[in-house]
Amino acid sequence: MEKALKTNRRDFLKIAATAGGGLLIGFNWSSCDSPKMKVVSEKEIMDSALNFNSYLSISPTDHVVIYSPNPELGQNIKTSFPMIVAEELDVDWSKVRVKQAFLDTEKYDRQVTGGSGAMPHSWERLRKAGATARQMLVQAAANRLGVSVSDLRTENGQVIHGSKKLTYGELANEAALVPVPEEVSLKNIKDFKIIGTPIKNVDNRAMFTGKPLYGLDFYREGMVQAMIQRPPFGMKLKSVDAEAAKAVKGVKDVVTFKNNVAVIGETTWPLMKAKKLLKIQYEPIDGKLESTEFHNQVFDEMLASGKADVKRKDGDVNAAFRSAARVIKSEYQCPFLSHSPMEPMNFFAHVKPDGVELIGPTQTPDRARKAAAEICGVSPDKVTVEMTRLGGGFGRRLRADFVEEAVELSKMLQAPVKLTWSREDDLTGGAYRPAVKYRFEAALDNENNLIGYKLRGVGINAGNCTRENNFPSGSVDNLLIESLEYKSPITTNAWRAPITNFLAFAEQSFLDEVAEAAGKDPVALRLELLDRAKKNPVGEIHYDIDRMRTVVETAAEKSGWGTKPGVSQGFSVYFSHRSYVAQVAEARMVDGKPKLDKIYAVTDCGIVVNPTGADQQVRGGMVDGMGHAMFTNMTFTDGIADQKNFDTYRLIKMNEIPEIETHFIDNGIDPTGLGEPALPPTGGAIANAIYKASGKRVRNQPFMEQEEMKNVRLGDPA
Repeated sequence: MEKALKTNRRDFLKIAATAGGGLLIGFNWSSCDSPKMKVVSEKEIMDSALNFNSYLSISPTDHVVIYSPNPELGQNIKTSFPMIVAEELDVDWSKVRVKQAFLDTEKYDRQVTGGSGAMPHSWERLRKAGATARQMLVQAAANRLGVSVSDLRTENGQVIHGSKKLTYGELANEAALVPVPEEVSLKNIKDFKIIGTPIKNVDNRAMFTGKPLYGLDFYREGMVQAMIQRPPFGMKLKSVDAEAAKAVKGVKDVVTFKNNVAVIGETTWPLMKAKKLLKIQYEPIDGKLESTEFHNQVFDEMLASGKADVKRKDGDVNAAFRSAARVIKSEYQCPFLSHSPMEPMNFFAHVKPDGVELIGPTQTPDRARKAAAEICGVSPDKVTVEMTRLGGGFGRRLRADFVEEAVELSKMLQAPVKLTWSREDDLTGGAYRPAVKYRFEAALDNENNLIGYKLRGVGINAGNCTRENNFPSGSVDNLLIESLEYKSPITTNAWRAPITNFLAFAEQSFLDEVAEAAGKDPVALRLELLDRAKKNPVGEIHYDIDRMRTVVETAAEKSGWGTKPGVSQGFSVYFSHRSYVAQVAEARMVDGKPKLDKIYAVTDCGIVVNPTGADQQVRGGMVDGMGHAMFTNMTFTDGIADQKNFDTYRLIKMNEIPEIETHFIDNGIDPTGLGEPALPPTGGAIANAIYKASGKRVRNQPFMEQEEMKNVRLGDPA
């Protein structure tokens, strides 16, 4: 039987016949509630909510407000953190409202997004926050009903006693007065209902409907806009002719501070035009201006004769190499890289007589607060920081330079200032991934056993460019890891999976070279080394051998390692940020050219809180690692970046991404890092697969600029 449905103009934004004869219907999100349902406004929920702890409030309207303290830059923490609280609270997820918390170092321990450390740090804290509120609600129900706490249970935001059910909203006022328990019981993993289930990003609707979530969206009446021309690396400001720039309609002023020239106005477009009209002269700060050619000379000279910092030394390396039946030696090099998030740097600052207000996208809000306090000569408690959603960060927003610039200008102009970087500003004035070059050496005995291993690395502003305690350390009797650093005026910064983002490719590619020289299967060699580390460890072991072995074996199984005729497979495995990821890339020859078809990834990050977010993190990390290994390069001429926008700074394209298949190890271990660990092994898996297919090995990034990679195709089905 057909049922008649009434429509009105509020229900539908558009009903139109498409050219193909189909019906296109656009819904109005705000009018889809049942007319019988009382629609509670966000303001009503927030105004009536009672705080139970730093992480959550409960409203008599039956809604739960859960605060997410860490900056959200796409790692899904704003969804997964509240899921953990809601799990222990035993609440109906549809009743949960998630709010981004402001910076508050009194309430929260680590309001930082970086190092894939948010989840490991907060896992237990979040669970306890939810469990504490749940216990207070149960106690309130027990008091009201005159029964024992042990006679009650909770489910979907209700406390239940026999057939009697009390909602959390009904109990909120009484529960808020219950003494906070000192100890609480946490759920057994097997009883999880929310953790481990796919949950959509809590900001999806706002993103899809264009709500102002990001720093670039922020606007306040009365603020001025600012854009800055910064000096080339190694140079300082000599003179400025700003007359033409000031004549641009919409430009209010041009000011200078700390070698920077800032254009001030009403909107960004006239400022971008005015910047191009500035006539600025610079002069070197000290000595020669640096170029990529010079950096290459530095690498070669320091690898050959530089005085290194010995990071790890096991056994007698010199004796092992003297007695070796065969020595394998290779060098690998990577360039500087920009973080290039889709949302360039921006921030709002308002320096007032009684303090400073900061609003914008930052991975380190406390660093921003301290920087503002120092500039303005006030105590940090006089500075407030409101975090917007970040349109990417990848480590770039760990710095506070763009915040400092906004504060400096607001203080100078005595006005609220919104500072915006252009894409060109971001690429030419950023803080880059350090450039690094490595030399690997391996010694094999007469039975093709690995008896000696050397790694010597030179980094430009990289600090320690090795991870001396990562695999294969602990599995080789004689091992030497050395690090050297060259100081440059080119600013660098942590870049997604710092150091390991390139080191993993180099190490895993070199291990394949060792396997080939020893006549061993690449997977078998890695398992052999893990067995050695398990049975006869050399020095300290800083990774979990069993967890690494599991991802190696599982990746080999899921990919059908070595069983696919006509398919060349490349293997890679890496431990970083407390997690383990093994990958197998598959390539085949098409018309005489190697083509990358598929990559398998097996991840051990402990308990997966949100499968949807976890899958996105692994895939995103792999695409990030793939694109930057294959295409991306940042070079310099006389302190100026040669690549100034995406027309010359090549990123991966959608149709170049091969099929990706992800798997997760279910071992019940507390969650470990996930925002970064999938990136490091990707480059090695791809390079090893292409070598297997074509016989051409690449040792430098970006791959596609190497002679060996000419005509290589990626995932483009065409």
